[in-house]
Amino acid sequence: MILDRIEKANDIKKLKKAELAPLAGEIREFILDKVSKTGGHLASNLGTVEITMALHRCMNFPEDKLIFDVGHQCYTHKLLTGRKDGFDTLRQMGGMSGFPKRDENEADAFDTGHSSTSISAAMGFMKGRELRGSHERIAAVIGDGSMTGGMFYEAINQIGQMKGSVVIVLNDNEMSISKNVGSMSRALNRIRVGEGYNDLKKGVEKKLMGIPDIGEAIAKKIKRQKDNLKNFLVPGHFVEELGITYIGPVDGHNIDELESIFERAFRLGRPILVHVKTKKGKGYAPAEKYPTHFHGVGPFDPKTGKDITPKKGKTYTDVFSEALVDIGTANEKIVAITAAMSRGTGVHEFKKRFPDRTVDVGIAEEHAVTFAAGLAASGYIPVVAIYSSFLQRAYDQILHDVCLQNLHVVFAIDRSGIVPGDGSTHQGIYDTAYLSDMPNLTMIAPKNAAEMTAAMKFAVDSCTGPVAIKYAKGTAYTGGTCQGFGMGVSERLYPAGDIDIIAVGNMVEQAVYLREKLENDAGIKTGLVNARFIKPLDLNMVKNAAEGSRMLVVMEEAVRSGSVGDAVAAYLFEKGISTKLLHFYVNKDIIQHGSVEELRKDMGLDVDSMYVDVVKSFKS
Repeated sequence: MILDRIEKANDIKKLKKAELAPLAGEIREFILDKVSKTGGHLASNLGTVEITMALHRCMNFPEDKLIFDVGHQCYTHKLLTGRKDGFDTLRQMGGMSGFPKRDENEADAFDTGHSSTSISAAMGFMKGRELRGSHERIAAVIGDGSMTGGMFYEAINQIGQMKGSVVIVLNDNEMSISKNVGSMSRALNRIRVGEGYNDLKKGVEKKLMGIPDIGEAIAKKIKRQKDNLKNFLVPGHFVEELGITYIGPVDGHNIDELESIFERAFRLGRPILVHVKTKKGKGYAPAEKYPTHFHGVGPFDPKTGKDITPKKGKTYTDVFSEALVDIGTANEKIVAITAAMSRGTGVHEFKKRFPDRTVDVGIAEEHAVTFAAGLAASGYIPVVAIYSSFLQRAYDQILHDVCLQNLHVVFAIDRSGIVPGDGSTHQGIYDTAYLSDMPNLTMIAPKNAAEMTAAMKFAVDSCTGPVAIKYAKGTAYTGGTCQGFGMGVSERLYPAGDIDIIAVGNMVEQAVYLREKLENDAGIKTGLVNARFIKPLDLNMVKNAAEGSRMLVVMEEAVRSGSVGDAVAAYLFEKGISTKLLHFYVNKDIIQHGSVEELRKDMGLDVDSMYVDVVKSFKS
């Protein structure tokens, strides 16, 4: 295999051009084989094989800097920098990350996991290069979906003023461009990226400007005519107006053409945007046909494309999806909002039923929240469904535009708590901290599927201000019932004992198992409360639990700052209650990738570890 000869960064430069196309095929087969076993991002990586290979042919690592927007398309980059053996542990505990990681390999220039950041980061590298007086090449690969993010526009608004070269590769895997326009654009690209053409253009303009009286007018007229022709033929005038040279569209699977264009673009000494057309899921028919499904997948059968992971039951996302349809059917003022994650958040079912009341704003979480605020102010009830790790990007909008105005916006916060596979950038462990001090906000953490449905109905029918419902990724807990909702009122599941557990959200299931183990194995009578409301916290429950037991145990999948455990500790201190308190929380600043079970065990949040700690603390 040609791929076996890629042992370290820059080895691809040793290959003959005739070996590149076969190598691309081998890379696709390798990625398909490994991802089918470990899970991961498939379609995006299959679509960017040639782009990455061409950039590696033009760049020298680790000196040069290649920055991937989001980063889920970096598998080819990892293969070309000598990490082939690591793919057996892709996204596994202690194994290789599915995203670029600076501490994993020096060829990874910048850690990424969220969208629309690459150009801003590249500009930082450009300024550093300018200050150092060095000459490394810098490139950013960004998808067309990331162009919906506000940071993209903030960055390109400034980048035309930067000194030196940078190549921005726009990976366009959705836009359709006709053959005639495409052919003309490719012809213009070959001319416009040539140094000879650019030198000639500068020379002609200089000579014309030197002719007394009429030279400047002629030069300006010729430029206007050239720009008019360019506007008609080339779809990149917008970025050209910002001082960025546009090249494209280019065939994203023609490695010879890509390598030639990238090499010339690097030499031009200014910001260049290369518009590259690719096929998402390229080379694997199921992924080409269903690119959304194969964007991020668990283990599957590569022959059929079918998921081989046994489904254990409805996920919390499934339950939310059904509840959203039900409340939307009963209330015509419900409007669903998603940020390019219609299927991932479960909004797609609502969209099928109520397309006019569904809005996908693209990868623009900040806009989604303020848009929802305006919608709420106009008399509707928007339900904003966004992953926890992405909603944090809209912190200011939640505070300034929703909470301060006390607007009735419902935030459905998916992937709250520990998230498997994707690592530090996708953890939902910070939402309690960044939402707990928001004025007017009600925050609910359902314990099971039934309570998830009840929480949605309560948020719509019984609240008038902002409400956040946070729930985990994975199968919804079905144990227990769901007693009636009341604002800020918790739910006692088992009578208080020597120990009383206060559990939050998806940790209630773990608390049930822990309570059973404490009673059966340690003989300690143990009570259990479902906190249900994080904000407002049921302080009467806290008081009664503390006064009726010898020790309180608080369990939650959140960082400590701003947590329920911190609030309980503060209340006990304020009231002078001396009951012992043991708090289980996410005790690591950064969580890496792994399964939920592995990550919990690593932090002592699994039932066996908590049992040992509770018994030890209780008896001390």
